[in-house]
Amino acid sequence: MADYDKLKENVLKRIALSDMELEEFCQSFQLMKVKKRQFIIQPEFVARHRYYVVQGSFRAYVIGDAGEEHTIQFAIDDWWISDYNSYIFQQPASMFVMALSDSLVLKITHDAEQELKKSRHSFETFFRILAEHTAAYMARRVITNLTRTAEQRYDEFMTRYPAVAARVPQYALASFLGITTEYLSRLRRNKMNPKN
Repeated sequence: MADYDKLKENVLKRIALSDMELEEFCQSFQLMKVKKRQFIIQPEFVARHRYYVVQGSFRAYVIGDAGEEHTIQFAIDDWWISDYNSYIFQQPASMFVMALSDSLVLKITHDAEQELKKSRHSFETFFRILAEHTAAYMARRVITNLTRTAEQRYDEFMTRYPAVAARVPQYALASFLGITTEYLSRLRRNKMNPKN
């Protein structure tokens, strides 16, 4: 099935597996359709799945004490998403993960992932590489937020993730960058019409 072919390509970018091993790996995943604005993870409920996005877009966010939303992560085609703290430790989630568009995902349960890791060293290697990439991304994000101006954060995001910027709503991107939607609009206008 074509949906699983994308997952196979994602896996083979990181590790080498035989056709038989790839089939074994994919059997642990279930295909799931997600409607726009549907939540796949909510606070207080344990995140039981890790999701591979076959097609679509997602936003992971938290809500502050004053009711303000803070976007933590986006995911589009060929990306992975979950509330990793909740998923890894099987404790209540702190984030919302919501579909920004009608989407198609392949999901794996925490238990099924543990079984895969036990069954083959190569599967464990794959999930370790995913974890390393996620840790590096989050470290980069913290450093960027602490050391860059809003404009620099915007420029860096647009350079690194133009496909994401094209597919997420302006309010979500502003929330991710830690700025207001009005300030994001002003930044975009200034980039399109720089003063001579």
